[in-house]
Amino acid sequence: MTAPARILLADDHALVRRGVRLILDAEPDLTVVAEAADGAEALAKVRDSDVDLAILDIAMPRLTGLQAARELARVRPGLRTLMLTMYDNEQFFFEALKSGASGYVPKSVADRDLVEACRAALRDEPFIYPGAESALIRTYLDRARTGARLPARPITEREEEILKLVAEGHSSKEIARLLVISVKTVERHRANLLQKLGLRDRLELTRYAIRVGLIEP
Repeated sequence: MTAPARILLADDHALVRRGVRLILDAEPDLTVVAEAADGAEALAKVRDSDVDLAILDIAMPRLTGLQAARELARVRPGLRTLMLTMYDNEQFFFEALKSGASGYVPKSVADRDLVEACRAALRDEPFIYPGAESALIRTYLDRARTGARLPARPITEREEEILKLVAEGHSSKEIARLLVISVKTVERHRANLLQKLGLRDRLELTRYAIRVGLIEP
């Protein structure tokens, strides 16, 4: 008998983790060996655990699933990742693939599709749930093959980090401490965010962060 694949499950809702764990642990070839409540904890758990697959919620505190997936691709390039989300959004799908994830599963169909998504990821195959436009994968692969531009990120990864922390209510001083940068640098990034996104203040930044899934309402 082949040992079951070892899975890290990261979601900031304990009830969601419990439900997903029940689904996965019921399968003989899958087992959840570690859990995390946010993206930063997921990174730490991956460093401390021998896992084959990380399932990451997109909207989590501290680091989003997309931010965590990008970092995992750097520190553990052989690790498979899957995104689990409340949001059915084309931009998230492309961002997930660009971050190195194998697939994208809405929580609303996790009981139906997550097991197959895990198996596809472990086979190093892309997965998108059947209810989505299958053309998304074809479009992405065609663009990548021809060198065409993929959907552009409106902000940089650092700006995304700062946007998330601003929307979570952190002050510039707190953000500077968390990211180990100067307060002046934080303020410069905040000003760039407002200008790039055409927004006026923290409230509008927070609404934008909710709309794009960096935080939950």
